[in-house]
Amino acid sequence: MSNEVVQPREDVKVVEEPEGKAKLRKWLNMNFRIEMTDGRVLIGVFLCTDRDANVILGACSEYLKNTDGEMEEPRVLGLVMVPGRHIVSIQIDDTSSPPKYYYDE
Repeated sequence: MSNEVVQPREDVKVVEEPEGKAKLRKWLNMNFRIEMTDGRVLIGVFLCTDRDANVILGACSEYLKNTDGEMEEPRVLGLVMVPGRHIVSIQIDDTSSPPKYYYDE
């Protein structure tokens, strides 16, 4: 084994990721719970967002509140795009495990 010191190349710049971008990257593939302006609640896997705060959720289910204010049975939606202007709140949903996207024996 050599004790040779490796010097960084001068033409390569090391750029640190902005804090917001790092936080978004940490949330990838986590379950999100999104409340919308019309009262619906969406729970799905966070896949991406854009500068307009639109959010893409995978394996998403929709929950509606009945007249008593309780949640009804979920409706499976799959892949959805939630417009940012309709989002009231976003939370990490740790009540359910994220779905597996691979076959596991």
